[in-house]
Amino acid sequence: MSGGEQEMSSYYVGVDVGTGSVRAALVDQRGVLVAFADQPIKKWEPQFNHHEQSSEDIWAACCVVTKKVIQGMDINRIRGLGFDATCSLVVLDTHFCPLPVNNEGDSHRNVIMWLDHRAVNQVGRINKTKHSVLQYVGGVMSVEMQAPKLLWLKENLRETCWDKAGHFFDLPDFLSWKATGVTARSLCSLVCKWTYSADKGWDDSFWKMVGLEDLVADNYSKIGNQVLPPGAPLGSGLTPEAARELGLPPGIAVATSLIDAHAGGLGVIGADVRGHGLVCEGQPVTSRLAVICGTSSCHMGISKDPIFVPGVWGPYFSAMVPGFWLNEGGQSVTGKLIEHMVQGHAAFPELQAKASARCQSIYAYLNSHLDLIKKAQPVGFLTVDLHVWPDFHGNRSPLADLTLKGMVTGLKLSQDLDDLAILYLATVQAIAFGTRFIIEAMEAAGHSLSTLFLCGGLSKNPLFVQMHADITGMPVVLSQEVESVLVGAAILGACASGDFTSVQEAMSEMSKVGKVVFPRHEDKKYYDKKYQVFLKLVEHQKEYSAIMSGD
Repeated sequence: MSGGEQEMSSYYVGVDVGTGSVRAALVDQRGVLVAFADQPIKKWEPQFNHHEQSSEDIWAACCVVTKKVIQGMDINRIRGLGFDATCSLVVLDTHFCPLPVNNEGDSHRNVIMWLDHRAVNQVGRINKTKHSVLQYVGGVMSVEMQAPKLLWLKENLRETCWDKAGHFFDLPDFLSWKATGVTARSLCSLVCKWTYSADKGWDDSFWKMVGLEDLVADNYSKIGNQVLPPGAPLGSGLTPEAARELGLPPGIAVATSLIDAHAGGLGVIGADVRGHGLVCEGQPVTSRLAVICGTSSCHMGISKDPIFVPGVWGPYFSAMVPGFWLNEGGQSVTGKLIEHMVQGHAAFPELQAKASARCQSIYAYLNSHLDLIKKAQPVGFLTVDLHVWPDFHGNRSPLADLTLKGMVTGLKLSQDLDDLAILYLATVQAIAFGTRFIIEAMEAAGHSLSTLFLCGGLSKNPLFVQMHADITGMPVVLSQEVESVLVGAAILGACASGDFTSVQEAMSEMSKVGKVVFPRHEDKKYYDKKYQVFLKLVEHQKEYSAIMSGD
């Protein structure tokens, strides 16, 4: 960049709150990351399937990382701020003070995390109502959505939490409120996790039918009655108090937020693909599937008209890209599953020691070890006798069955490093087969998909990327900036600043293709066979369950 261009550049701060850390980036008008910082956040698991965080701890981490990325910067050239976060539930009282979401009465822990499955009983009752709003979540509501969690709080923490509550925020909306003092909610959060309709608003009959009629009072003031599209500017921008805490100038534009996966979709799906030999170059943006893969994976496909896909969330209007309907498939644990399989293996201490001696990550070491033991065959063929069904935390899509469990078939008595590497490979392949399963469900319902756009932590793993290409038979596009979720958050800030006329314009200017990974079509027959086994695994699991629950 020349000195003149440097002078003219505007910058945006994107803040991303993930499951275990808060990350921030300073991004320029062309989508280039200029600075990056991250900070861990606390998590509590007081009992199985109960996962909690602290909104105060999260906000403090947001302040730490934002101050780090703007260090040494002329802050007057920072034009906008955008937030994304996991779809966790934040509970505050009428004075905006934290309330406990736990039996211990610890008000510091006032966030029910997205992956919390405490409300299994409540979601079962909600789904039995067959209410019409459920058709917009694939026919079956997930335990990870907000209505069952709210019902759990009402039924279990009536005195200490429910009766005192003044505000229930999705975490992305909590962050934008902290920054601006504006309680408006994002259309993304409310449509995707709270049953709000972009054209009809809240449905009183749903909340009354499920036993949450008290939320209808005062025009839904506790869960949001002012709703804005992602990227819209909020109030008068950054408040003086928030500006002090973040180290930014007061009054800069703050955008209406997005859920983290949706920010990743925004950061990749609109990239200019010309010159990369991709079939989607001559196709509409609806031919692209954004896969945001971190602790969990989300599969974002958009369409001009609503498409109803059984077991896949949506269609949600304007929840990610304005003017388009969004369908969202997902796998509840992916990064967490790989970690679970690798760290639980007997050879893990040996792997740690060898990776450390080589100054490699454990996954880089495993990938090189697989190359070593594969001999003349393609690496994927090492799992010819080892098969994994990956639903260790239930199935989000396309079966929408949280009772499903993980499965492994083909185990031997040996537990050496070779076995660990092959189990790791089989797990990565199972996640990719899960993506193929979701794609087939979306295409059967009317989507036409040709290209995958991957981002998130797992997209940095070349084995994970190649397996997704080989198993789906589709090319995989990786962004120039690996931190696509942060680019998505910065795109929101750029839109709020008025520097771009639309989200689509900001997406095309700030999303860049970095690398394209093509499938090895010569291996197709092998993966088709493994996919048949993959589908048999869940079929057999259901048969075993039927046998055990029979008379």
